[in-house]
This record gives sequence, C-alpha cells and structure tokens, in this order.
Amino acid sequence: MTTPMTHPGRAAVRGPAADERGRAALRALGLDDGADLTGEAMDVVSPLTGSPIGRVPRLGPDDVDRAVQRARTAQRRWARAPMRERSRVLLALHDLVWRLRDPLLDLVQWESGKARAHAFEELADTAMTARYYARTGARHLAARRRGGAVPGLTGVVVHRRPLGVVGIISPWNYPLTLAASDAVAALMAGNAVVLKPDSDTPFTALAVHRLLTRAGADPDLFQVVTGPGSALGAPLIDAVDAVMFTGSTATGSAVASRAGARLIPVSAELGGKNPLIVRADAPVGRTVRGTVKACFSNSGQLCISIERIYVHRGAWDRFIPALVRAAESLRVGADMGWGADMGPLISAEHLAKVHAHVADAVAGGATVLTGGRALPEVGPTAYAPTLLTGVAEGMEVFAAETFGPVASLYRVSDDEEAVRLANASPYGLNAAVWTADRRAGVELAGRIRVGTVNINEGYAAAWGSTAAPMGGMGASGLGRRHGPEGIVKYTQSQTIAVQRLMPLQAPPGVGEARWATAMAAWLRLARRLPGLDR
Repeated sequence: MTTPMTHPGRAAVRGPAADERGRAALRALGLDDGADLTGEAMDVVSPLTGSPIGRVPRLGPDDVDRAVQRARTAQRRWARAPMRERSRVLLALHDLVWRLRDPLLDLVQWESGKARAHAFEELADTAMTARYYARTGARHLAARRRGGAVPGLTGVVVHRRPLGVVGIISPWNYPLTLAASDAVAALMAGNAVVLKPDSDTPFTALAVHRLLTRAGADPDLFQVVTGPGSALGAPLIDAVDAVMFTGSTATGSAVASRAGARLIPVSAELGGKNPLIVRADAPVGRTVRGTVKACFSNSGQLCISIERIYVHRGAWDRFIPALVRAAESLRVGADMGWGADMGPLISAEHLAKVHAHVADAVAGGATVLTGGRALPEVGPTAYAPTLLTGVAEGMEVFAAETFGPVASLYRVSDDEEAVRLANASPYGLNAAVWTADRRAGVELAGRIRVGTVNINEGYAAAWGSTAAPMGGMGASGLGRRHGPEGIVKYTQSQTIAVQRLMPLQAPPGVGEARWATAMAAWLRLARRLPGLDR
C-alpha cells in the first residue's frame, strides 16, 4: 500500500507552512499575489495544499494585440544587439536561477504540486538550456559561405534572420522550463516572445518575466498574457510570426492548422504513449529503479514518461515482483520537503480522468498489481503509483495517453515482438530500452519510431542532453527543441549572392547559342569537381 512518508530527519513542510513558504517565494521573486486586482481576474489554487495562491488578470484579445505590438518595438531594438549582449542576458538568467533556487523550487511546487526533486529538474533544465544557447547560439546562427554559381565570380553567403515575435503556449506540467527554455532559444535568435501559460500555473511564468528583466532584458521583450486558452490562443496565433506549442495532440493539430492558414512556422511537442522494453538480459535491480523513475516522475504528468512496458518472458518472473515492490515503496506526499517521491496531480478533474482510465481497464478484465486508487489521506488530488496487467485493445488506457502515474505491463516473446508492439501507436515521442548488451540496445533503439530513445535510462539522458535535438514523430509533434534545430527554427534563411566581374548572361557580341554551349561545357566539367558544391 502506498502511503505518504517523509525523509528521515527532514521535517515535512505542508499545509499552512507550505502556503507561507509559497507566499514568501512570491515576495522573493518580486511577484504580487493579485489580491488588489480590479476587473476580471482568475483565481489560482495550489494542488499541493488546496489553498489560494493568488489572482491574475483575465486578459482578452485586445490585450494580446497590445502585448504583441509592444514586443515588436522591443524586438527591433533587440535584433540589432550583438550576440555577446544576448549571451550576457542568458547567462545572467542562468545565474539568477541558481541564486534564487529555493524560492523558485517553492513556487513551482506550490503551483504545480510536484515533488521537490522533480521541481529541481525544471530548474536544472532551464539553467542548462540558457547556458547552452548563450554559449553556442552565435555559432549556430553564424553567416555561412556557400558555393556560388560560378566559382570565383559568384560569392554566396547565407544569413539567419529572426522571425520577429514568437508566441509560446506552455502547459501546466512543467511551468518553469517549458516557459523559459523555449523562450531563451527564441530570444538568443533575436526574437521577442509573448507567452500564454496554462491558467493553472501563471505565477511561475510571471516569475520567468521577472528573472529575464533582472537579467537585463527589456521588459517588453518577453511578455506574459494570462487568461483561458479558449480566449487567448487564437488571437495570439493570429498576431505573432511563429508559434511554439506544448500540449495535447488534438489541441496541437488545431494550433498548427491555424498557424498554417497564416503560413507562419509552428513547432509542437505533443502527446505520447511511450514504450519501455526490458530485454531478457536486463539487470533487474537497475532496470526496476530506472523504470519506476521513468513511469512516475512528476506523477506521470510528463510528455516523455513511460506508459507501456514490454518485458521479455525470460525476465518477467524476476522483474514484475521487483517492480511492484518498488512502486509500493514510493513515498507520495503533498509537501515542500525532499522526502516525497511523488506529489499530487494537478487538479481534481485530472485525477478523475486518470482514475477513469484505470476503472475502464479493470471493468474490461485488467488486473491492478498495485495502486489503482486515490490517496485522499495524502491530498485531495493524490493518486497511487499504479501498475496494470491484462490491458487489451479497446480499453482507454491501451492506446490513449493517460498522463498520470499509470503504466501497463505486457509479456513479449522476443525483441521482434517488443519492437512491433512499441511501434503500434500513432505517437512517437520517447522510448527506453534496458539491456546488458549496449550494442544490441542501440540496434533495437534504431528500429523504434520515436524522436528520442534512452538506453538504460528512462528519459533524462536524452532530455538532459541539450546539445541534441528533442521532439516527436507522428502524432507526437513537429519540430525540435534543444540542439542547433532548437534555435535555427526561430529564424529564416536569407541568401545574398554577389556576382563579380561578369554577369550570368551572354556578354555583348556573344550569341545566346554560343553562350549556352560554353555554359554546358562548364557544367559538364563541374560534374568532375565535387568541391564546387560545398
């Protein structure tokens, strides 16, 4: 049975004490709780304590338009700033994240409900991404010479130009990193950003604005518009020059369609039903520990967390009991200490959705090995880590993304069956392979149709490698974050070609036929000179 526990020797910070820590975090980050707001506003409630956090303005389409116009003015100045100035702002942001580590951790926990270790992952990713683009952005965006039509006579340089104002629509599950990390790449590329955060987690987004301003950015360069997505999403897409969206596949499809109608770029990380393969030779202890983290980090509210586990029949009898014991030992807690392994879910509505998936599976004949129930003794939205067997096609949990602490286990006869089942999904975001044979693991990983595969890890190895691209295939999205692709996508290329000495046309007195013959001879010769096409 899963019960709330605290780390030995560390006092839990829950209830009123956690609320006070949250209010102190707002003050430390320079934020107002909005208690004195006039006009339409939205109340924000903590899933950690059930208490009010504060109020934010319920903005409308006109507010979005005004924010974008202010961002355009700031962007024109920012685009002229040298790369070293942009880099300085991003490195200052990096330093502020660590300097204000404790209030940021408190705010992220208070607003999202996640365990402190998972909030720390957000801080680490934000700082790492800011550092990465501060140090590499100039190289990724540097002008590059290309081979010209006539070597020596045609000089060609390709430049990367900022798109203008980037609209970012970020979700509640990672309110810090999915607001800040996508923004820093766009800013380093010379753009401004207007961010629409989820209505459950706006204060963390507002903290990012304060951090960037303290880092030296123009306050209008990164702006936050608060309000329901149904009211602000379309006006934002209609006003900006590019869109970055993280969320469900259904909403992402609608976002991409609207952006496509305006012919503006869109990048989207969407849903996943991520598989994990346990090969027959996988070391049980390490694999169990990694699988638990892969499934239950952030209470499973992670696009790249694992929901399907395919276990080789030779490992099944050793692996399953050990995994159940590990899941049952997880500490579920609604507090700001470091002792909890999992926090509560984001809302009562999301709790109902997660449990509905489990209940539907049980009604269809699936077996709950552990969990399968809410934990009201922990908090009103807490749910036990859950493992299922006997899940079959037709059950909601079989193919639909649960986005909670629920994973289904399947016995497979060999690697071929595991890969076939892993690929039997429209999603293609993340996967994991556990094996003692790394070479075999790499070969198997290459056959799984997903954007990232982790070998002997669940998700953090790929996610934390900020120099490498991350994103989905199929119904899991468009474009990539991180790596060169994560910043180049916020630019458009411009080719400038300079023709020297003579134009690319028949000189005076030379007929078109003779000119064509000469050009044909040159182009045939060029076939033997591969260096010309660099």
